[in-house]
Amino acid sequence: MEYLVLARKFRPQTFEDVAGQEHVVKTLRNSIGQGRVAHAFLFSGPRGVGKTSVARILAKSLNCEKGPTATPCNVCSNCREITNGSSLDVREIDGASNRGIDEIRELRENVKFAPAAAKYKIYIIDEVHMLTREAFNALLKTLEEPPSHVIFIFATTESHKVPATILSRCQCYDFRRISLKEIAANLGRVAAAEGIKISPSALLWIAEAGDGSMRDAQSIFDQVISYAGMDIKDDDVEESLGLADRKYLFRLSEAVLQRDAGACLIILEEAYLAGIDMKHFYQILVKHFRNLLLVKIAADGSSSFDIAPEQIEKLKNQVQAISRETLQRFVEILIAEEGSFLRSQEPRMKLETILVKMAYLEPIIPLAEIISTIENIEQRLQQSLPAAGNNSEPQFSANKPAKENPVTVSNIGSQLSTNKSVKETPADYNTKSSIVADTNKENNSPDANNNTGDLKTLRDNFKSFIKKESAILGAKIDSAEIVSYENDCLTLGFPKNYIFLEEMKTTTQKEKLEQIARDFFQKNVAIKIATLDVENGNTNGNNGRKQTNGLNDIKREAMNQPLLQKIMDELSDAKIVEIKVQADKN
Repeated sequence: MEYLVLARKFRPQTFEDVAGQEHVVKTLRNSIGQGRVAHAFLFSGPRGVGKTSVARILAKSLNCEKGPTATPCNVCSNCREITNGSSLDVREIDGASNRGIDEIRELRENVKFAPAAAKYKIYIIDEVHMLTREAFNALLKTLEEPPSHVIFIFATTESHKVPATILSRCQCYDFRRISLKEIAANLGRVAAAEGIKISPSALLWIAEAGDGSMRDAQSIFDQVISYAGMDIKDDDVEESLGLADRKYLFRLSEAVLQRDAGACLIILEEAYLAGIDMKHFYQILVKHFRNLLLVKIAADGSSSFDIAPEQIEKLKNQVQAISRETLQRFVEILIAEEGSFLRSQEPRMKLETILVKMAYLEPIIPLAEIISTIENIEQRLQQSLPAAGNNSEPQFSANKPAKENPVTVSNIGSQLSTNKSVKETPADYNTKSSIVADTNKENNSPDANNNTGDLKTLRDNFKSFIKKESAILGAKIDSAEIVSYENDCLTLGFPKNYIFLEEMKTTTQKEKLEQIARDFFQKNVAIKIATLDVENGNTNGNNGRKQTNGLNDIKREAMNQPLLQKIMDELSDAKIVEIKVQADKN
């Protein structure tokens, strides 16, 4: 008797033997048991996953002498003939070689005749997508309303090429790729039945080479048996399948993760001298880094992916200290470079440049870790640096929202301290006090406010009122002087080099001041911003000018402190609201 390959010898003969297609098997078994068998089926899916085998089992279930039954006996003449492919009532047609309209016309004529010995005449058309458009059109009417004794079963690997008019007339079943574990388990049963000694690791390698196809895996297993005999070693499987390149994967990924570009080039040189095809090696390298990423993301559930169990621990050990963002970037680089690599005339040199690029890539730090680090630095600054001393050196302070966490830096230069708010919102500038003390009502009355004879009193009362309405705005006009108040126009003078001078001249700030002045004077008052002329004097006299100039010099000196400038650079959203000179308490 001639030898049968494993794919034919161990072909499923009942629904229970089918691996990895439980959703299809369950539906077909239930439809047979309930007597709801359709007149046309379409089985679609990758190669070697059981489409034609299930079609034959379905034919045996319908034509078995004990049937229709979900468990054909495989003993009666109908079952044996269908298994051997000699049944007159079950015809298997190759769609690639019988794709024309003439073959379909012949089929249409034959369906009129009753089956010879079985209950149903069943047509199994493999690779049905190869039929021409005319052939499909000729089949439409027969497929929609066939004789009661005729059942069509179509199988295809490319269901998108089947016309929608055909799909709408069939019950469609999508066959899935078979998992690595199921293929390995099936190969283990085959090995036990054949008396072959082989390790579980070797079976997993063969199953992985099958790429989700049971038939491909069984064919590869047949090839390995021919190479190594009945006692198969792991080395035999590696040599037979050409898996020598896989031993370089973990070494190469380790060198990349360690950012050792030199080691990457040395390992790639060894692989090249060993005769490994660079383009094939690139494909498995992409898959290897993809496995690293999957294990990093789903460490506990990584066994659900088609990764050999003995590899999972190695992968976990490699990615233990590597961030998910870094691994994702590696995969993105490999995928982005794949097109240019495959087109390259020098694949080895191209792969070298890709590996060097990956090795020199700076580790990508997760955003949450960056934020956490900044928060820790802020806490250390607040806890470790001393508060401002009791001296007359400048002190920086900032009016900040109550809900914000400030960054405080003390002892800048000569005991300089600053409180800088990281974030200010427009609402901070419009904050108004809802309660005004009774003791302030007298000073803020219209009569007192309109007393222009004493500008100093007016200035103090007006500044106090502004600080109650808006603390931040009050801090910004703290250095202002009232130059004049005439004809409902209030002129505020600021020192020439005052840091907030330009800001106070903006329309937005003037409108805010006018709104507060309206409440203060109980009428509409225009605000005018002026610059105090030091040379020509101002309302405060020479002593006032000297004090103002001295204060501005101190503030400019404080603004130029290197540490303050660095803080401003690091916290771009922060603003210095006010710089105050702390008086000597002694």
